[in-house]
Amino acid sequence: MIVHAGGSDDEQELESLLTFINDSRGFDFTGYKRTSLGRRIRKRMQTVNFEKYADYRDFLESNADEFQELFNTILINVTGFFRDPAAWEYLRTAVVPGLIAKADPDQDIRIWSAGCSSGEEAYTLAIIFAEHLGIEACTKRVKIYGTDVDEEALREARAGVYSLKALEKLPDEVKSKYFEPNGALFAFRRDLRRRVIFGRHDITRDAPISRVDLLVCRNTLMYFNVEAQTKIIERFHFALNEGGHLFLGKAEMLLADGSRFEVTDMRNRVFRIQNGVGSAKSARFDLLPASEAGRFNRRQVVELALASSPDSVLVIDRDGTVALINGAARLQFGLSPDKVGTLFGELEISSRPIDLGSMVDRAHSERRSVRVNAVRWDKNDGEARYFDVIVKPLLTSDGEDLGVAITLIDTTEATRLQQEVKRVQEDLATAYAELQSTNAELETVNEELQSSIEELETTNEELQSTNEELETTNEELQSGNEELETMNEELRIRTAELDEARTFLEGVLSSVAAGVVVLDSDLLVRSWNRGAEDLWGMRADEVYRADFFTLDFGLPTDGLRDMVEICNETGHRALPVETDAVDRKGRPFAASVSCSPLGGPGSGVVLLMEKRRE
Repeated sequence: MIVHAGGSDDEQELESLLTFINDSRGFDFTGYKRTSLGRRIRKRMQTVNFEKYADYRDFLESNADEFQELFNTILINVTGFFRDPAAWEYLRTAVVPGLIAKADPDQDIRIWSAGCSSGEEAYTLAIIFAEHLGIEACTKRVKIYGTDVDEEALREARAGVYSLKALEKLPDEVKSKYFEPNGALFAFRRDLRRRVIFGRHDITRDAPISRVDLLVCRNTLMYFNVEAQTKIIERFHFALNEGGHLFLGKAEMLLADGSRFEVTDMRNRVFRIQNGVGSAKSARFDLLPASEAGRFNRRQVVELALASSPDSVLVIDRDGTVALINGAARLQFGLSPDKVGTLFGELEISSRPIDLGSMVDRAHSERRSVRVNAVRWDKNDGEARYFDVIVKPLLTSDGEDLGVAITLIDTTEATRLQQEVKRVQEDLATAYAELQSTNAELETVNEELQSSIEELETTNEELQSTNEELETTNEELQSGNEELETMNEELRIRTAELDEARTFLEGVLSSVAAGVVVLDSDLLVRSWNRGAEDLWGMRADEVYRADFFTLDFGLPTDGLRDMVEICNETGHRALPVETDAVDRKGRPFAASVSCSPLGGPGSGVVLLMEKRRE
């Protein structure tokens, strides 16, 4: 869990909520940027009327269905076919032809769409390759993997069915060629859809899909902090074949990975693995002798486990040749993959920060692990780091010595903490306040200098973070606009239905020759049909919302009050009542008045008034 030192109680409650979500549902959001993540969670909290993270956590504990609503709010599924057309056009014209030409005719072209949401980008890739290869060849050679953490979005992607609005930006010939009508919707053609495989995958935690020629991950990295982005890019590098391409979103760049990726086109965010960087990685798998083919999967698992280890690991065979360098060792000590296969003694790390060669000899001779703790290493920038070094012989069950594994565990923080404790103890033991003051001043100056250096180094990263935050906000606004458009469409349909019902009801009431009056629960006039106008000479707009028993017309309403009130209160139909009345022309007649409930008790009544037939 990432804890913000010195944060407010509100930040601590957010971290506690994220830990609870991870423990309860297995969704790890700790690598997401706190600004956008907090904003999305608060949006959901406002919907269910909560202000504090702690209260919302209690609500989640008692309402399991709320997790899905929260995930739908956090995971912004803004996507589309050929989104950012200029970038896709560059991929189609400049990248895909070279990728197809490079691949052997009998070799699968493997593509990974990470963060695929509801599948539009994965199917866009299928369309592009089908246009280059032809549909029949594409169904035989191209395999596309679409992954996301949102199960609901993946269900939509697997169905491959989209509305006409989702396809509105596609040319008519593309729609007719790759989509089949399915009622009011359109389904992606079945033969190509079988070549697109969707599955749940967390790019921050799960092992990457291997041997990929093209990896598409657009506008996903920008939601993660720098640490999470570094780990994700490390996994992407492992996933790509030599010469493979990485296609990112318009707000994303690889500022710190120039040694592994070269820029193909910065404007369109297309990157390519550096020549030679991927070769050593793949050679360890491709050059296995036939007798070892059965152990390929087991060895690959071991390779993946070592590559993802947070500690630096080097494996040296019995001849002193470097057999493996994991990702942490490459990042920490600047060891490139092409060092695999060279003599260990030729590497700087063999003698710095400690004489590892003698430790290796000792591990071989004593046939046991050799360990040295808190070894100091002064980096070129003057920063000191500390490592626990463990050299362990690799012995088979028969006692054969195959080599050694060197593990360097970064204990800088723990060592510095111990040193800090010791310094504080020494400061407390000293009696000279002036010396304490001097030490504090020197420490302050050192911190200021270090802070200045860090500020200069992180300026580009801050600008990039700001750009990503703006893009995130833009996608949130787009998501909100889509929700509002959906609501407006629903309101328009409901308004049309109400207008139709109102027109129908008015037509029915107008067609009744007798006088029909509808009173609401407060016995105010809500409807006065044409028959009532002809009978009493009062227009509907004159009596609307008026108290029925205060109206002055030819019907003695006081004599009807008891019948009307009882019918309204009980919801039971009353027997017709006959009374003397005077029509609009002043002619007396005998009127028959019946009263029926409008609905249940207290919902209003309907009065039917007509001349009694002799």
